[in-house]
Amino acid sequence: MAKKLYVGGLPYSSTEDKLKEMFAQAGTVESATIIMDKMSGRSKGFGFVEMSTDEEAAKGIELWNGKEMEGRTLTVAEARPMEARPPRGDFNRGGRSGGRPNRGRREDNW
Repeated sequence: MAKKLYVGGLPYSSTEDKLKEMFAQAGTVESATIIMDKMSGRSKGFGFVEMSTDEEAAKGIELWNGKEMEGRTLTVAEARPMEARPPRGDFNRGGRSGGRPNRGRREDNW
């Protein structure tokens, strides 16, 4: 069974191929993903590596956790399931429809 690892503290210049190459030293890498910022297209500095066995995942943690890569200290741990987030609020912060802010005027005076 594959085991997913969280890899934090990655240099922003890291590539998925480099990540895969690093963790291949611990065993068979099923996948390697670097999380990218949607707006800038730049790495967020963390990613995930999926190893083929629990033993290989443990070896990957042992090999890379706390090690330095291009001046940054890596954090490698077993990935946790993503927590549910509350839904994003709407952008109508004034509490009224129409998109116009209530500038100190009462609603019934419109």
